[in-house]
Amino acid sequence: MINSKFITTEPLANSGEAGEKMVWEAIQTAFADRECLGYWRYPIFDRVGKFRKEPDILIGDRQLGLIIIEVKSLTIDQIVAIIGHQWQYRNFYTASGNPYQQAENQLFALLGYTEIEPSLQRQVTGRVAIALPKITTKQWQEKNFHKLPTSPPIIFRNHLRLSASSSGFLLQQIQQITPVSPGNPLSPQQWQLLLAILGGTKLYSQPTHRVLANNKSRGKTLQKLRQHISQLDWEQERIAKQIPPGPQRIRGIAGSGKTVLLCQKAAHIHLKHPQWKIALVFFSRSLYHPILEQLDKWLRRFSNNQIKYDSNNQQLQILHAWGAKNQPGLYSLLCQATKVPRLTVQDTESKQPNEALAEICFRLLKQTTIPQIYDAILIDEGQDLIVDNWKYENKQPFYWLAYQALRPANLTQPEQKRLIWAYDEVQSLASFSIPSASELFGENLGHLVTGKYPSGINKSEILSRCYRTPQPILTAAHAISMGLLRSGGMLTGITRREDWQAIGYQVTGRFLTNQKITIERPSENSPNPMPQLWENNLIEFKTYSTRQQELSALADKIISNLRYDGLRPSREILVIILGNFFEATQLETYVAKFLLNHEIDIFIPGNSDCNLIQTDRKKRNPNQFWCEGCVTVSRIHRAKGNEADMVYIIGLDNLAKEENNLHLRNQLFIALTRARGWVNLSGIESYPFYQEMQQVIDSGDTFTFIFRRPPRREISLTDASELLKRYAAGGRNFQNADLNNANLTAANLCEANLIGAILKNVNLSYANLERAKLVIADLSYANLIHASLKKAKLMGANLQNAQLFSADLTRANLSNSDLRNTILIGVNLSGANLSYADLRGANLTDANLDHADLTGTIMPEILTEIEVNLD
Repeated sequence: MINSKFITTEPLANSGEAGEKMVWEAIQTAFADRECLGYWRYPIFDRVGKFRKEPDILIGDRQLGLIIIEVKSLTIDQIVAIIGHQWQYRNFYTASGNPYQQAENQLFALLGYTEIEPSLQRQVTGRVAIALPKITTKQWQEKNFHKLPTSPPIIFRNHLRLSASSSGFLLQQIQQITPVSPGNPLSPQQWQLLLAILGGTKLYSQPTHRVLANNKSRGKTLQKLRQHISQLDWEQERIAKQIPPGPQRIRGIAGSGKTVLLCQKAAHIHLKHPQWKIALVFFSRSLYHPILEQLDKWLRRFSNNQIKYDSNNQQLQILHAWGAKNQPGLYSLLCQATKVPRLTVQDTESKQPNEALAEICFRLLKQTTIPQIYDAILIDEGQDLIVDNWKYENKQPFYWLAYQALRPANLTQPEQKRLIWAYDEVQSLASFSIPSASELFGENLGHLVTGKYPSGINKSEILSRCYRTPQPILTAAHAISMGLLRSGGMLTGITRREDWQAIGYQVTGRFLTNQKITIERPSENSPNPMPQLWENNLIEFKTYSTRQQELSALADKIISNLRYDGLRPSREILVIILGNFFEATQLETYVAKFLLNHEIDIFIPGNSDCNLIQTDRKKRNPNQFWCEGCVTVSRIHRAKGNEADMVYIIGLDNLAKEENNLHLRNQLFIALTRARGWVNLSGIESYPFYQEMQQVIDSGDTFTFIFRRPPRREISLTDASELLKRYAAGGRNFQNADLNNANLTAANLCEANLIGAILKNVNLSYANLERAKLVIADLSYANLIHASLKKAKLMGANLQNAQLFSADLTRANLSNSDLRNTILIGVNLSGANLSYADLRGANLTDANLDHADLTGTIMPEILTEIEVNLD
């Protein structure tokens, strides 16, 4: 259940926004203990002259309904007159305005969405108020504005004090506002529905259609599934509606909603800043139509159905990463802007699309200076753009090209550019490199996506809940792709408890050689209700002696789906082929012909029409994945980014023959996670891998195994894990990194550059920080028990309330550092420089200060009971 939650969609950083900030903070205090969801600048836009304006503050409250507050940071002298609802201003950015009616229009737009839902019709209360943070009640009354017949409800400066008593008064003031639209307190079900409407989720649930099948059929089960209202995901809602003032990295497991989130974010940015040039970029062309549909939906939603996606609007572009002759891409547009001839796959040494794209980006970067023509670039399925070769100055070439094409978000910090990318390492089909920030932008800019912006917006996000794929299928996908139950041990995967927790799992045990590990996924992190709706297994696995038998069973099952289950062929049934390029291509053709011979209409993605095995190259449509009335038969590269209710995975034997092939295991992961409801796995002949597959399916949501040795590839998700991986690879520059609350127990960070780093509340017990640079770093409340900080540079560092019990600070430089209330029991400060350090309230019991420089040091007030060596 969501209690009080507040989302600041864009930083309140400008000096001119002090009044708005005051109101927003007061509202958060007043509603802190209520069952509500509050937004600063919720994206529902109302046209005001040439511009579109969103509400300053929107509150959804279970008892009070919807409240919109329009904030005007005017002084009393700036209001010349109020005539009806029209306000006339002086020395303001506009000559007049209609703040109350504007907020009222926005309220009615939102109430219109609630009226679509029968259970909310005329049930949601609506209120509107104006906040004047620079004007007091007395000043207003002295102008006699309170006597006007159209005087609106107003929150004045004297209502905005942040004390508990005044916040109660502010809440009371809001409760007393006469509703524009009367309603009632909401039941728990109505409240969840209202939250879904605010998040936009309920509005876009798939339409139901008539299903002529029995009540226990798959089709009837899907009808029940689509009537299910998902509870608002607070994390997803916050990330989708925030506009970061610089780079942002969004990691998310398959089915966590990354594409929807990026489309929502792009629509919001465009409506908020229509003058900005924005690109939404992807690698697989089969994603073009899903992204277009999502972006169009969110534009209509936020504009109250007044704006739709327009491909001719150059300020908001959906772009393939590469670009084709008749369809622009980011690379081809930058070639056009720099007057450099566009290259194709055939012009490269690589010949493979992924590496070839990196190669041509590398060449473009070498050849010319990239113009800054975009204000925001959002990249979906970012793992597809990572390569092992063609690095540009040790940076990923496509990412560096996109970064170079961006204008700074802040001219005083030119490195801050709005490059926003979403990815899932496990879904990579080409490279197994993990795209750390330093890998993307170089070692000097590796800190760009650690920690938070001053506004509180996170630079890195991790989405842990999976909405698409039912829990038994998702857990099987993770277990089989990593080889958790493999007899020879893990092949790839996550080896830190914190990283498993970040994607929604719980871990028992430690990742040490020959130790038993249990990994379990709580049901709340997989909210798809299919396991409760379907009585039988969601995963079926069967092997056959011959391919003929396998495909005969496939045809029979699809015919049953169509005739008796009430499933539709397009978008509800998908056949995915596994295998390397040549195997999968041959099998794809064989499967398609086989189904055609059984009178099942098929579509191979990219072809010009249904029931074609091959298409003339000039007539191909690389963007098309579905064809109405046909079952899509696809290799895995085309299937990425798409989904279906019933997924058939054919050719598991192509993986079983090479069970240690990480690329093929990743193929299986992607195939499994395309499913919204059911998966049917099949292969031919007999292989030991099949036993592992069956064991994984039987394990459900809990996997217990012996950790034998570090896997061939380790996946790092949290900032702390990424830092340790960068350090192990030779990286030392972590300047300004934000690792608040991270667990770095026993970490080796010898000689690391952590100047200006935020290490508040970090667990660095037993860590090796010898000769580390921690100048002006924030180590307040850090756990440094038994840590080695020999010769570390801590000049000006904040160590307030840190625990340094038995730490070794021999010859460390702590000059001008803040050591107030620090626990320094038994610490070795022999030869340390403590000149002008502040040690008030510190506990120096049994500390060794032999030969320490204490020039100007502010020592603890009481030293009588402290045994300190001050020789």
